[in-house]
Amino acid sequence: MSRPGQAALDADTDTGGLDVDRLITDRTKSIDASGIRRAFELGASLKDPINLSIGQPDFPVDERVKQSAIRAIEDNRNGYSLTQGVPELRNTIWAHLTADVGWTEKAGSDLIVTSGTTGALALAIFATIAPGDEVIMPDPYFVAYPQMVKVAGGQCVFCDTYPDFRMTAARVERLLTPRTKMVIMDSPSNPCGVVLTQRELEDLARLCRDRNVLLVADEIYDAFTFPDAREGGRCPSAARGNPSLLLVRGFGKSYGCTGWRLGYAAGPKALIQHMAKLQQYLFVCAPTPLQIAAAECYNVDLTPLLERYVRRRDMVVDALRGVVDIVVPQGAFYAFIPVTERGGGSGATFARRAVDHRLIVVPGNVFSTRDTHFRISFAAPEAKLAEGLEVIRQVLTAG
Repeated sequence: MSRPGQAALDADTDTGGLDVDRLITDRTKSIDASGIRRAFELGASLKDPINLSIGQPDFPVDERVKQSAIRAIEDNRNGYSLTQGVPELRNTIWAHLTADVGWTEKAGSDLIVTSGTTGALALAIFATIAPGDEVIMPDPYFVAYPQMVKVAGGQCVFCDTYPDFRMTAARVERLLTPRTKMVIMDSPSNPCGVVLTQRELEDLARLCRDRNVLLVADEIYDAFTFPDAREGGRCPSAARGNPSLLLVRGFGKSYGCTGWRLGYAAGPKALIQHMAKLQQYLFVCAPTPLQIAAAECYNVDLTPLLERYVRRRDMVVDALRGVVDIVVPQGAFYAFIPVTERGGGSGATFARRAVDHRLIVVPGNVFSTRDTHFRISFAAPEAKLAEGLEVIRQVLTAG
Protein backbone atom coordinates (compact mmCIF):
# COMPACT_ATOMS: atom_id res chain seq x y z
CA MET A 1 0.00 0.00 0.00
CA SER A 2 1.42 3.42 -0.91
CA ARG A 3 1.91 6.10 1.70
CA PRO A 4 -0.41 9.16 1.77
CA GLY A 5 0.70 11.56 -0.93
CA GLN A 6 2.87 8.92 -2.63
CA ALA A 7 0.98 9.20 -5.93
CA ALA A 8 1.64 12.94 -6.05
CA LEU A 9 5.29 12.33 -5.23
CA ASP A 10 5.58 9.75 -8.00
CA ALA A 11 3.98 12.22 -10.41
CA ASP A 12 6.49 14.88 -9.39
CA THR A 13 9.39 12.54 -10.09
CA ASP A 14 8.11 11.36 -13.49
CA THR A 15 10.40 13.33 -15.83
CA GLY A 16 9.36 11.72 -19.10
CA GLY A 17 12.88 10.40 -19.64
CA LEU A 18 14.65 13.72 -18.99
CA ASP A 19 17.75 13.37 -16.81
CA VAL A 20 16.93 16.29 -14.52
CA ASP A 21 19.65 15.41 -12.04
CA ARG A 22 22.30 16.12 -14.65
CA LEU A 23 20.86 19.57 -15.19
CA ILE A 24 20.72 20.68 -11.57
CA THR A 25 23.80 22.52 -10.29
CA ASP A 26 25.79 21.49 -7.24
CA ARG A 27 24.93 24.94 -5.87
CA THR A 28 21.22 24.13 -5.93
CA LYS A 29 21.73 20.62 -4.57
CA SER A 30 23.64 22.06 -1.61
CA ILE A 31 20.56 23.97 -0.45
CA ASP A 32 18.49 22.22 2.20
CA ALA A 33 14.72 22.17 1.89
CA SER A 34 13.23 24.35 4.59
CA GLY A 35 12.50 22.43 7.78
CA ILE A 36 9.83 25.01 8.54
CA ARG A 37 8.15 24.32 5.21
CA ARG A 38 8.21 20.58 5.92
CA ALA A 39 6.47 21.25 9.22
CA PHE A 40 3.89 23.38 7.40
CA GLU A 41 3.19 20.55 4.95
CA LEU A 42 2.95 18.07 7.84
CA GLY A 43 0.31 20.27 9.43
CA ALA A 44 -1.76 20.08 6.28
CA SER A 45 -1.73 16.27 6.46
CA LEU A 46 -2.79 15.88 10.12
CA LYS A 47 -6.36 15.94 11.33
CA ASP A 48 -6.95 18.88 13.70
CA PRO A 49 -3.23 19.59 14.28
CA ILE A 50 -1.86 21.80 17.04
CA ASN A 51 0.41 23.76 14.75
CA LEU A 52 2.97 25.85 16.63
CA SER A 53 5.50 25.71 13.82
CA ILE A 54 4.83 28.61 11.47
CA GLY A 55 5.70 32.22 12.21
CA GLN A 56 2.58 33.62 10.62
CA PRO A 57 0.53 36.27 12.46
CA ASP A 58 -2.97 35.11 13.23
CA PHE A 59 -4.64 38.53 12.99
CA PRO A 60 -6.24 40.05 9.89
CA VAL A 61 -4.87 42.96 7.91
CA ASP A 62 -6.24 46.25 9.20
CA GLU A 63 -9.34 47.31 7.27
CA ARG A 64 -7.83 50.66 6.26
CA VAL A 65 -4.83 48.91 4.72
CA LYS A 66 -7.04 46.44 2.84
CA GLN A 67 -9.22 49.23 1.50
CA SER A 68 -6.14 51.11 0.34
CA ALA A 69 -5.07 48.04 -1.66
CA ILE A 70 -8.54 47.70 -3.15
CA ARG A 71 -8.60 51.36 -4.18
CA ALA A 72 -5.18 51.05 -5.81
CA ILE A 73 -6.36 48.07 -7.85
CA GLU A 74 -9.59 49.78 -8.83
CA ASP A 75 -7.61 52.91 -9.78
CA ASN A 76 -5.61 50.73 -12.17
CA ARG A 77 -2.34 51.06 -10.27
CA ASN A 78 -1.54 47.53 -11.40
CA GLY A 79 1.48 48.01 -13.62
CA TYR A 80 5.17 47.99 -12.82
CA SER A 81 6.39 50.53 -10.32
CA LEU A 82 9.79 52.14 -10.24
CA THR A 83 12.31 49.50 -9.25
CA GLN A 84 13.01 51.16 -5.91
CA GLY A 85 9.34 51.57 -5.02
CA VAL A 86 6.31 53.79 -5.45
CA PRO A 87 6.76 57.39 -4.23
CA GLU A 88 3.88 57.11 -1.73
CA LEU A 89 5.54 54.27 0.15
CA ARG A 90 9.11 55.54 -0.17
CA ASN A 91 8.11 58.92 1.26
CA THR A 92 6.28 57.29 4.14
CA ILE A 93 9.24 55.02 4.94
CA TRP A 94 11.62 57.98 4.87
CA ALA A 95 9.42 59.87 7.32
CA HIS A 96 9.37 56.82 9.59
CA LEU A 97 13.15 56.31 9.40
CA THR A 98 13.85 59.97 10.12
CA ALA A 99 11.67 59.84 13.23
CA ASP A 100 12.88 56.43 14.40
CA VAL A 101 16.60 56.19 13.60
CA GLY A 102 17.50 59.70 12.46
CA TRP A 103 18.23 58.89 8.82
CA THR A 104 17.41 61.30 6.01
CA GLU A 105 17.48 60.86 2.26
CA LYS A 106 19.72 63.91 1.81
CA ALA A 107 22.44 62.51 4.09
CA GLY A 108 23.82 59.94 1.65
CA SER A 109 21.39 57.12 2.42
CA ASP A 110 18.93 55.48 0.07
CA LEU A 111 16.24 52.82 0.25
CA ILE A 112 14.63 50.18 -1.92
CA VAL A 113 11.26 48.49 -1.51
CA THR A 114 11.70 44.74 -1.99
CA SER A 115 9.73 41.52 -2.43
CA GLY A 116 9.67 40.76 1.27
CA THR A 117 12.57 41.09 3.66
CA THR A 118 13.91 37.87 2.17
CA GLY A 119 14.17 39.72 -1.13
CA ALA A 120 16.13 42.49 0.57
CA LEU A 121 18.53 40.00 2.15
CA ALA A 122 19.03 38.17 -1.14
CA LEU A 123 19.82 41.40 -3.00
CA ALA A 124 22.29 42.46 -0.31
CA ILE A 125 24.09 39.12 -0.29
CA PHE A 126 24.23 38.78 -4.07
CA ALA A 127 25.48 42.35 -4.41
CA THR A 128 28.35 41.96 -1.94
CA ILE A 129 29.35 38.31 -1.46
CA ALA A 130 31.71 36.56 -3.86
CA PRO A 131 33.07 32.99 -3.65
CA GLY A 132 35.32 32.68 -0.62
CA ASP A 133 33.96 35.73 1.21
CA GLU A 134 32.98 35.05 4.81
CA VAL A 135 29.66 36.00 6.37
CA ILE A 136 29.28 35.90 10.14
CA MET A 137 25.80 35.08 11.40
CA PRO A 138 24.33 34.05 14.76
CA ASP A 139 23.85 30.46 15.78
CA PRO A 140 20.87 29.94 16.14
CA TYR A 141 20.06 31.70 12.84
CA PHE A 142 17.12 32.47 10.60
CA VAL A 143 16.95 29.54 8.18
CA ALA A 144 17.45 31.60 4.99
CA TYR A 145 20.79 33.15 5.99
CA PRO A 146 23.13 30.21 5.37
CA GLN A 147 21.28 29.05 2.26
CA MET A 148 21.57 32.47 0.60
CA VAL A 149 25.25 32.68 1.42
CA LYS A 150 25.77 29.22 -0.11
CA VAL A 151 24.08 30.31 -3.33
CA ALA A 152 26.39 33.33 -3.51
CA GLY A 153 29.44 31.08 -3.01
CA GLY A 154 30.29 32.59 0.36
CA GLN A 155 31.40 30.85 3.54
CA CYS A 156 29.16 30.84 6.62
CA VAL A 157 30.88 31.57 9.91
CA PHE A 158 28.57 30.80 12.81
CA CYS A 159 28.73 32.92 15.95
CA ASP A 160 27.88 30.67 18.89
CA THR A 161 25.38 32.61 21.03
CA TYR A 162 24.39 29.83 23.41
CA PRO A 163 23.15 29.86 26.14
CA ASP A 164 21.72 33.41 26.18
CA PHE A 165 21.41 33.85 22.38
CA ARG A 166 22.97 37.33 22.39
CA MET A 167 25.14 38.19 19.39
CA THR A 168 27.52 40.63 21.03
CA ALA A 169 30.49 42.51 19.60
CA ALA A 170 32.86 40.47 21.79
CA ARG A 171 31.57 37.21 20.32
CA VAL A 172 31.76 38.54 16.76
CA GLU A 173 35.18 40.17 17.03
CA ARG A 174 37.08 36.91 17.55
CA LEU A 175 35.55 35.53 14.32
CA LEU A 176 36.64 38.41 12.06
CA THR A 177 39.28 37.63 9.42
CA PRO A 178 40.56 39.47 6.34
CA ARG A 179 37.95 37.50 4.36
CA THR A 180 34.99 38.74 6.43
CA LYS A 181 32.71 40.79 4.21
CA MET A 182 29.42 40.83 6.13
CA VAL A 183 27.88 40.31 9.56
CA ILE A 184 24.17 39.48 9.72
CA MET A 185 22.24 39.91 12.94
CA ASP A 186 18.54 39.90 13.77
CA SER A 187 16.94 41.58 16.76
CA PRO A 188 14.25 40.70 17.75
CA SER A 189 15.51 37.30 16.71
CA ASN A 190 14.03 34.31 15.00
CA PRO A 191 14.03 31.62 16.46
CA CYS A 192 14.79 32.90 19.96
CA GLY A 193 12.79 36.11 20.44
CA VAL A 194 15.86 37.80 21.97
CA VAL A 195 16.17 41.59 21.74
CA LEU A 196 19.65 43.09 22.06
CA THR A 197 20.06 46.28 24.06
CA GLN A 198 20.82 49.59 22.40
CA ARG A 199 24.32 49.48 23.89
CA GLU A 200 24.97 45.98 22.55
CA LEU A 201 23.79 47.01 19.09
CA GLU A 202 25.88 50.18 19.07
CA ASP A 203 28.98 48.20 20.05
CA LEU A 204 28.39 45.72 17.24
CA ALA A 205 27.74 48.48 14.70
CA ARG A 206 30.90 50.30 15.76
CA LEU A 207 32.99 47.14 15.47
CA CYS A 208 31.76 46.48 11.93
CA ARG A 209 32.25 50.07 10.85
CA ASP A 210 35.78 50.19 12.25
CA ARG A 211 36.71 46.93 10.51
CA ASN A 212 35.05 47.93 7.19
CA VAL A 213 32.58 45.06 7.36
CA LEU A 214 28.96 45.46 6.26
CA LEU A 215 26.54 44.96 9.13
CA VAL A 216 23.12 43.79 7.95
CA ALA A 217 20.58 44.57 10.68
CA ASP A 218 17.55 42.37 10.08
CA GLU A 219 14.80 44.10 12.04
CA ILE A 220 11.77 42.47 10.48
CA TYR A 221 10.18 42.23 13.96
CA ASP A 222 11.02 45.79 15.09
CA ALA A 223 7.33 46.66 15.57
CA PHE A 224 6.89 43.42 17.56
CA THR A 225 9.22 44.38 20.39
CA PHE A 226 7.58 43.86 23.77
CA PRO A 227 7.49 46.68 26.35
CA ASP A 228 10.07 45.04 28.63
CA ALA A 229 12.70 45.29 25.86
CA ARG A 230 11.87 48.73 24.49
CA GLU A 231 14.17 51.63 25.26
CA GLY A 232 12.70 55.09 25.09
CA GLY A 233 9.48 53.48 23.89
CA ARG A 234 11.18 52.05 20.79
CA CYS A 235 12.81 48.88 19.57
CA PRO A 236 16.59 49.13 20.10
CA SER A 237 18.23 49.51 16.69
CA ALA A 238 21.78 49.28 15.39
CA ALA A 239 20.75 51.85 12.78
CA ARG A 240 19.94 54.61 15.27
CA GLY A 241 22.33 57.40 14.39
CA ASN A 242 24.50 55.06 12.31
CA PRO A 243 23.83 55.10 8.54
CA SER A 244 26.87 52.96 7.68
CA LEU A 245 24.96 49.67 7.89
CA LEU A 246 22.16 48.06 5.89
CA LEU A 247 18.82 48.13 7.68
CA VAL A 248 16.22 45.56 6.62
CA ARG A 249 12.62 45.85 7.75
CA GLY A 250 9.23 44.76 6.46
CA PHE A 251 5.47 44.84 6.74
CA GLY A 252 4.28 41.23 6.57
CA LYS A 253 4.98 40.05 10.11
CA SER A 254 3.98 43.26 11.87
CA TYR A 255 0.78 43.98 9.96
CA GLY A 256 -0.46 40.47 9.14
CA CYS A 257 0.17 40.64 5.39
CA THR A 258 2.94 38.08 4.95
CA GLY A 259 1.54 36.97 1.60
CA TRP A 260 1.91 40.48 0.20
CA ARG A 261 5.71 40.04 0.20
CA LEU A 262 6.75 43.58 1.12
CA GLY A 263 9.96 44.68 2.78
CA TYR A 264 12.62 47.30 2.34
CA ALA A 265 16.32 47.91 2.77
CA ALA A 266 17.94 51.23 3.63
CA GLY A 267 21.61 52.06 3.78
CA PRO A 268 24.52 53.68 1.94
CA LYS A 269 23.35 55.03 -1.41
CA ALA A 270 26.04 53.26 -3.46
CA LEU A 271 25.07 49.88 -1.99
CA ILE A 272 21.35 50.44 -2.54
CA GLN A 273 21.97 51.38 -6.17
CA HIS A 274 23.79 48.11 -6.81
CA MET A 275 20.96 46.21 -5.13
CA ALA A 276 18.50 48.08 -7.37
CA LYS A 277 20.39 46.88 -10.45
CA LEU A 278 19.90 43.31 -9.32
CA GLN A 279 16.25 43.87 -8.49
CA GLN A 280 15.61 45.04 -12.05
CA TYR A 281 16.48 41.56 -13.32
CA LEU A 282 15.43 39.34 -10.40
CA PHE A 283 12.14 40.81 -9.16
CA VAL A 284 11.57 43.95 -11.31
CA CYS A 285 9.65 45.55 -8.45
CA ALA A 286 7.52 44.69 -5.44
CA PRO A 287 3.75 44.36 -6.10
CA THR A 288 2.57 47.88 -6.99
CA PRO A 289 -0.95 48.10 -5.49
CA LEU A 290 0.26 46.47 -2.29
CA GLN A 291 3.09 48.96 -1.99
CA ILE A 292 0.53 51.75 -2.11
CA ALA A 293 -1.51 50.03 0.59
CA ALA A 294 1.54 49.48 2.80
CA ALA A 295 1.97 53.23 3.16
CA GLU A 296 -1.15 53.08 5.34
CA CYS A 297 0.44 50.59 7.74
CA TYR A 298 2.22 53.26 9.74
CA ASN A 299 -1.20 54.62 10.78
CA VAL A 300 -2.16 51.31 12.41
CA ASP A 301 -1.93 51.14 16.20
CA LEU A 302 -0.38 47.77 17.07
CA THR A 303 -0.66 48.24 20.84
CA PRO A 304 -3.68 45.91 21.36
CA LEU A 305 -2.02 43.18 19.29
CA LEU A 306 1.26 43.50 21.17
CA GLU A 307 -0.57 43.24 24.49
CA ARG A 308 -2.21 40.03 23.28
CA TYR A 309 1.14 38.58 22.20
CA VAL A 310 2.73 39.50 25.52
CA ARG A 311 -0.01 37.52 27.25
CA ARG A 312 0.74 34.57 24.97
CA ARG A 313 4.44 34.87 25.74
CA ASP A 314 3.58 34.80 29.42
CA MET A 315 1.48 31.67 28.85
CA VAL A 316 4.59 29.96 27.44
CA VAL A 317 6.81 31.05 30.32
CA ASP A 318 4.27 30.06 32.96
CA ALA A 319 3.58 26.66 31.37
CA LEU A 320 7.26 25.71 31.27
CA ARG A 321 8.22 27.02 34.70
CA GLY A 322 9.64 24.15 36.71
CA VAL A 323 10.04 22.00 33.60
CA VAL A 324 12.85 23.72 31.68
CA ASP A 325 14.60 27.07 31.82
CA ILE A 326 14.01 29.15 28.71
CA VAL A 327 15.37 32.49 27.56
CA VAL A 328 12.30 34.68 27.89
CA PRO A 329 11.28 36.08 24.48
CA GLN A 330 11.20 39.88 24.37
CA GLY A 331 10.03 40.27 20.78
CA ALA A 332 8.73 38.49 17.69
CA PHE A 333 6.53 35.48 18.58
CA TYR A 334 8.88 32.56 19.13
CA ALA A 335 10.32 30.59 22.02
CA PHE A 336 13.39 28.38 21.66
CA ILE A 337 12.90 25.62 24.19
CA PRO A 338 15.60 23.22 25.44
CA VAL A 339 14.88 19.50 25.28
CA THR A 340 15.21 17.44 28.43
CA GLU A 341 16.70 13.94 28.41
CA ARG A 342 13.29 12.58 29.31
CA GLY A 343 11.83 14.53 26.40
CA GLY A 344 14.10 12.79 23.90
CA GLY A 345 17.43 14.60 24.28
CA SER A 346 17.28 16.30 20.87
CA GLY A 347 15.00 18.62 18.97
CA ALA A 348 14.47 16.09 16.20
CA THR A 349 13.41 13.35 18.62
CA PHE A 350 11.12 15.70 20.52
CA ALA A 351 9.47 16.85 17.28
CA ARG A 352 8.79 13.23 16.25
CA ARG A 353 7.28 12.42 19.64
CA ALA A 354 5.18 15.59 19.54
CA VAL A 355 3.58 14.55 16.24
CA ASP A 356 2.12 11.53 18.02
CA HIS A 357 0.11 14.07 20.03
CA ARG A 358 -0.85 16.10 16.90
CA LEU A 359 1.59 18.82 17.91
CA ILE A 360 3.88 20.33 15.27
CA VAL A 361 7.05 22.15 16.30
CA VAL A 362 10.32 22.79 14.50
CA PRO A 363 13.48 21.00 15.74
CA GLY A 364 16.44 23.15 16.66
CA ASN A 365 18.74 21.71 13.99
CA VAL A 366 16.71 23.63 11.40
CA PHE A 367 18.10 26.83 12.93
CA SER A 368 21.41 25.74 14.37
CA THR A 369 24.48 23.54 14.17
CA ARG A 370 23.15 22.03 17.41
CA ASP A 371 19.94 20.09 18.02
CA THR A 372 19.36 20.75 21.70
CA HIS A 373 16.20 22.85 21.37
CA PHE A 374 12.98 23.19 19.42
CA ARG A 375 11.09 26.28 18.30
CA ILE A 376 7.47 27.09 18.84
CA SER A 377 5.53 30.02 17.46
CA PHE A 378 2.96 31.52 19.79
CA ALA A 379 1.24 33.24 16.85
CA ALA A 380 -1.65 30.87 17.48
CA PRO A 381 -5.08 31.17 19.09
CA GLU A 382 -4.87 30.99 22.88
CA ALA A 383 -6.87 27.74 23.08
CA LYS A 384 -4.56 25.97 20.61
CA LEU A 385 -1.48 27.42 22.32
CA ALA A 386 -2.66 26.17 25.71
CA GLU A 387 -3.32 22.72 24.25
CA GLY A 388 0.13 22.66 22.68
CA LEU A 389 1.85 23.79 25.87
CA GLU A 390 0.21 20.94 27.77
CA VAL A 391 1.57 18.48 25.22
CA ILE A 392 5.03 20.03 25.51
CA ARG A 393 4.99 19.62 29.28
CA GLN A 394 3.88 16.00 28.93
CA VAL A 395 6.53 15.06 26.38
CA LEU A 396 9.36 16.87 28.17
CA THR A 397 8.59 15.04 31.41
CA ALA A 398 7.41 11.70 30.01
CA GLY A 399 10.60 9.69 30.30
